[in-house]
Amino acid sequence: MTDLDSEIRSLAASRRLPDSHLEKWLHLDESSRSALLELARTLKLRTAQIVTALDLLDEISVREGKLIADLLDRPSIHRLTRGAGSAPGRAHAFLEELRAMRFPRLRETIVRLETAIAALRLPHGIKLLLPRELSSDELTIQLTVSDADGLERLLNMLMEKRRELARILAMLGGGDEV
Repeated sequence: MTDLDSEIRSLAASRRLPDSHLEKWLHLDESSRSALLELARTLKLRTAQIVTALDLLDEISVREGKLIADLLDRPSIHRLTRGAGSAPGRAHAFLEELRAMRFPRLRETIVRLETAIAALRLPHGIKLLLPRELSSDELTIQLTVSDADGLERLLNMLMEKRRELARILAMLGGGDEV
């Protein structure tokens, strides 16, 4: 057993990483094992984050025919993992980037929907919330009001924007783009 493998086993034990994922990690080439270990330490990845990262990296690696070390060496990953911010925030951003790499069409759709929502220029007090990873075709509209006049104003604004909201719902359901 190499020193690298011992370090991986030690980190895995401290995080109680499932044996199946430890074995997956240990079966990677040396550069990939090392790169993932460095990243896990730098971002202080939790158990579920390591599991998610291993699964996504494995899928991306197979699809693109590249080593995991090469995937982790991309500029977009470097910016997220070595940039400013807290380790938990950077870890979250790292996993989101991996999801975008694994599911590029999903990411493009989310960006289009977020752009369409921003274009509505809704007032403070109205929030449109997309389902996580577009797992459904439901749009959540959240109102925050403190009096009846505020409620009336926000409801009127929603009525004024109902056609645009319907287009966003159509996009969410897989229909035409805005």
